Amino acid sequence: MRRLWAYQRVPLSHDKLHWWSVHVQRFLSFIRANQLEGPIGVLAEQFLADLAVRQPPVAEWQRDQVRQALDVFGRGVTNWHFERDPQGRVRAAFRLKPPAGVASAPDDDVGLPAGTDSVGETAEANAVQGTEEGGDGRALVKGTGHGASDSWQTRFVASMRLRHYSIRTEQTYREWIERFIRYHGDANPGSLAEPEVREFLEYLVVARNVSASTQNQALSALLFLYGRVLEQPQGDLQDVVRARRPARLPVVLSRDEVQRLLSGMEGTLGLIARLLYGTGMRLMEGLRLRVKDVDFDRGLITIREGKGDKDRTVMLPGVLRPFLITHLDRVRILWESDRATALPGVWMPDALDRKYPAAGKEWAWMWVFPGKRLSRDPRAGMERRHHAHETAVQRAVKLAGQMAQIHKPIGCHTLRHSFATHLLERGTDLRTLQELLGHSSVETTQIYTHVMTRPGIGVLSPLDDGTTLHEDAVPYRANPPQLRPRPVPEELPYVLLADAEPEPVL
Repeated sequence: MRRLWAYQRVPLSHDKLHWWSVHVQRFLSFIRANQLEGPIGVLAEQFLADLAVRQPPVAEWQRDQVRQALDVFGRGVTNWHFERDPQGRVRAAFRLKPPAGVASAPDDDVGLPAGTDSVGETAEANAVQGTEEGGDGRALVKGTGHGASDSWQTRFVASMRLRHYSIRTEQTYREWIERFIRYHGDANPGSLAEPEVREFLEYLVVARNVSASTQNQALSALLFLYGRVLEQPQGDLQDVVRARRPARLPVVLSRDEVQRLLSGMEGTLGLIARLLYGTGMRLMEGLRLRVKDVDFDRGLITIREGKGDKDRTVMLPGVLRPFLITHLDRVRILWESDRATALPGVWMPDALDRKYPAAGKEWAWMWVFPGKRLSRDPRAGMERRHHAHETAVQRAVKLAGQMAQIHKPIGCHTLRHSFATHLLERGTDLRTLQELLGHSSVETTQIYTHVMTRPGIGVLSPLDDGTTLHEDAVPYRANPPQLRPRPVPEELPYVLLADAEPEPVL
């Protein structure tokens, strides 16, 4: 399977490389077990339909991952046919499509028995030998495409980091560019222009049914590719219209719902959730806090490099002060253990680890919410302790909402929306709330005025003003009085237009 992904020039993480191969093997085993024959697309739909009714049920995101793997698998094979093994059972056989300019290898003609790797250790060794580590730690296939393909990736990483884009923006833009290239048959991006960009965006909306924000995100990635990386004139892309993002009201919890939600969360995850609601921070802003950012004496928390690479300060809730102190005492024990085992220091922004090599090992730079396990730095390539992963908090908040029987779509950002709305209901002015939330424009903050408990200036519904619409019940008439029939007018002959007298011509 590794040779298949290498031939298709699909840069996958190690986890995806493993699971995509597992999905394809299970698909081929499904064909063999049910003795199915037919086009690969039809068989893939049958396999997905079987996954949808299995017990225990397969999650939607897992079926999407299977669909992606089988889609790439279908594009990467040719000569799809069926053979009989010595026992007379049907098995799928095919040939791998080599990339342009590479001759087909003798072992590319594959017939897969169930549960075995089609290519084996030789292909795995070839795939590993033909890869290199990209700047973000992902494996990029070499020698399997145009020379410009490798150059755009190198220039892309340089352009992103020259402009100090975050690692998440870099990963997101890279994924969209790779999807765009794969959609056009792994063509050289330099040979594609505005018509191909428009076709890809229309495919996202029509076939994939993505939202307006997702479409705009894909367009931003492609504009960056052609404007900053390939340095091609952007005039051809100016006609591509950005989708208009509809105005949506945020989901807000009542004070009672917030109390029920937080009551179901304990430990470090509960502390993070309370901090998000008590300060209005975004999830990643809370997880990226350092020890030096918490000022107990002044009762302030400094948020560094928030959205838009801006700093701001928020209040430190007095209720959380003793819990944070106790939590940091436990974190210090973990920090001392890391120093005793000579682990590398935490990640430092803006190359401070080169200017101050020992700063990453200082207590002041330690994460307030460190991860339990070590993780690999995607840029430096070393194992170090990073902050806690956001998925753990997201799952805990969602589970707490279900346990509290709150029938609303709840996420970590819901706590931020609730923070802003509750402050407005207490009389906080918009300008102060804008500073606390870190919004660039007050218009963004004004959306919370539409979800307050009493919108407008104390406007009451007419049903709540004490007016009685009906004093007495209207009796129901079982036998309504008969109405006097209307006289029927005398029928007049109907004159067709063709029979009418023609008008005189003057």
